[in-house]
Amino acid sequence: MSDWMALFEAALPVMLKGAWHTVLFAVVAMALGLALGFMVAMVRVARVPLLAQLAAFYVSAMRGTPLLVQIFVIYYGLPGVGLELDPVPAGVLALTLNVAAYLSESLRGGIAGVAKGQWEAAFSLGFTWWQTMRHIIAPQALRLSVPSLSNSLISLIKDTSLVSVITVTELMLATKEVIAQTFQPLPLYLAAAAIYWALSALFERLQRHVENRLNLAHQR
Repeated sequence: MSDWMALFEAALPVMLKGAWHTVLFAVVAMALGLALGFMVAMVRVARVPLLAQLAAFYVSAMRGTPLLVQIFVIYYGLPGVGLELDPVPAGVLALTLNVAAYLSESLRGGIAGVAKGQWEAAFSLGFTWWQTMRHIIAPQALRLSVPSLSNSLISLIKDTSLVSVITVTELMLATKEVIAQTFQPLPLYLAAAAIYWALSALFERLQRHVENRLNLAHQR
């Protein structure tokens, strides 16, 4: 056990640096994915001809194929058509496109959860469709979608481990590099699992805090 403790102490700085990169990749991909997911949800809710069908195909393709395959297509496949990306942009792009598809469905579900009477009341006051969406429907839909959006972020933190296959230095790749030097896979993989768990638990607490704040604001 003392050997394991010495190993953890030596490996911890490298693994924590990798964990920081994991959180950074997840937050950036989540922010970009939320913006893209909102646009996709709007297109599908508004039922814009052709665009709605393209958006539905995009969501189906992203949700119906493994993230690992999507990473390979972007990093190894796009150079074949003249678009070559470095590992970090390729990894962030793959995570963004993937999570945006799930976020768009969460937002679309949140919009559907808003009572139809809200639309009717807004139209009776002279609001346009976009004004109603922006000022009345979207804020309520976002509040309803918080649990699902938070779950997507937690899943995204774990999914960042997949970008290690294209040499993006995050927690999993950092762990593998330490293992290559120490030849101690079991304790180090357990340590990596504990860090992922701690990050997930942290964001779960943040999720509950945000939900409580939004619920209190809604009840006022």
